[in-house]
Order: sequence, then structure tokens, then C-alpha cells
Amino acid sequence: MKTINIGGVPEHFNLAWYLTLKNGEYKDEGINLRWKDYFGGSGEMSKALREGEIDMAVILTEGIIKDIIDGNPSAIIQTFVASPLIWGIHVAKDSNYHSVEDLKGTKAAISRYGSGSHLMAYINAQNNNWNLEKDLDFEVIKDLDGAVEGLTKEVADYFLWEKFTTKPLVDEGVFRRIGNCPSPWPCFVIAVRKEFLENNKEDVKTILNIINETTTDFKDIPRIDATIANRYEQKLEDVQEWLELTEWSQEVIDKKTIENVQDQLLALDIIPEKWDYNKLVTKL
Repeated sequence: MKTINIGGVPEHFNLAWYLTLKNGEYKDEGINLRWKDYFGGSGEMSKALREGEIDMAVILTEGIIKDIIDGNPSAIIQTFVASPLIWGIHVAKDSNYHSVEDLKGTKAAISRYGSGSHLMAYINAQNNNWNLEKDLDFEVIKDLDGAVEGLTKEVADYFLWEKFTTKPLVDEGVFRRIGNCPSPWPCFVIAVRKEFLENNKEDVKTILNIINETTTDFKDIPRIDATIANRYEQKLEDVQEWLELTEWSQEVIDKKTIENVQDQLLALDIIPEKWDYNKLVTKL
């Protein structure tokens, strides 16, 4: 049985992977798919792909595009979630900041440089017509636990993270959410190390076939809202809202989307140049 390592964030977006693993669907095809949670998000996963710690990743679109251009020898093979990610803009409960405009010139907590929380801080700044050189500052906090500590101890002032993942912390009064910043593109893609893909293309196709079959009918799974609420400690009404907003994909990411992401990253000086579609995307 062939062992294949895959990584993703431990969030409700990836429940379909957990369900197919629990059902033994990959083992039925001779694949020992091993899932690893990455609490540090896309920056941590990009590093894991580079180092061969994982073969595949379910990763933020903007994060992996930036890292491939920066030298990560991986390729995008499919869109996983077609809808945008809704990033909540959070401050500590006792913070003196009450609007997004109040955050101009303050310090953003980010999981790491090149991560989604880092890149989306730029998008948020651009949306609010801030000076990208003068009005942005960063503090690396690694993960969500680090953000709680960083904002509480006033090491950083605000933090962007997926709205529904942080909702329990808002409900508990750890964070206040003072705004939202949706990503202007499909949020998650599946990426694979090129060297691994060259030697294991059929196995990767099999994995995609299994996960795509599950995501196609994901919303129709009986009591899926209650399952998500229990597993991720979410309120049922929050999960139901999230399910209405979220659409999975079984398609290869298109050229227009790749162009849009690169245009925005280039305008923000996050990437040095744009790459051809076929250097970023591999069609199976």
C-alpha cells in the first residue's frame, strides 16, 4: 500500500477529507493517505511541501501562488473551495479599536510572512486606501493560539482569520470582530509537489476522484450541519450560515482566476513578477 502525505488546516472546510479517511475509501484503492493538520495555515504548509514533509496540500490560493513564484517546486491541480474565504478582522475584547479605520498604522498579527493572514492584511489595507508602506506593520504569532496571546498581551493590535473558525472566540469574549475582508478569489486549492506528481499521477487522480465525489454531495449528507457544529465546537446557526456561503469545486482553476490573483499580488508588491498559467497549474 502506497503512503501519501497530505496537509490542511483543521477547519470545517476539510471535513470531507476526514469523512473519506474514516470510511477507508483511499485504503480501498491501495492508498494509505495520511492527513496532517497545520495550525499555522498556508505558510506552514508551503514550507512542508518544500521540505517534502507532505506530498499534497489543501492550501490558500494566494498563498501557494506566491510560494510557487518564490521557488516552491509544486503545482496547483484543482480548486477545492470555489467560494471566497471570509476573513474576520479581530481585535482583543478590551481593545480601544472599534472600527477598521481605527487600525490604520497599527500592528497586524500574522501566522508567518507569506501566509494568508499576511497577504490579506495587504488586501484589507488596499480596500481601505491605506499607505501600504506606512500604515502596515506585522508581528508573527504562528497560529490562532498565538494570536489570542498576542492580542491579549497587546503585542499586536488586530488579526485576520477565517470568520467562522474564530467565531467561538468572539462568542467567548476573547476577540471582538470589527469587520470582514472576503478574499477576491476562490479560497482553497489542492497543490502537489511536482516531483511526487510525476511519479504518482494515477494515485493523485484516484484521490481527487474520491474527494470530489464526497464534496459534490457534501451539503446533502444527513445532519451534516450538526456534525460540523459538534466536531468544530460551532453554534448550529453559524454552521448553517457557513454552509449557505460555501461552494466546493471539482474543477481545475481557470486562467482568469490565476491572472486576477497575480494582478493583485503584483500590485501589492507581494510577488516580483507574473508567471504563465502553465507554470503554476498542472492539468491531470
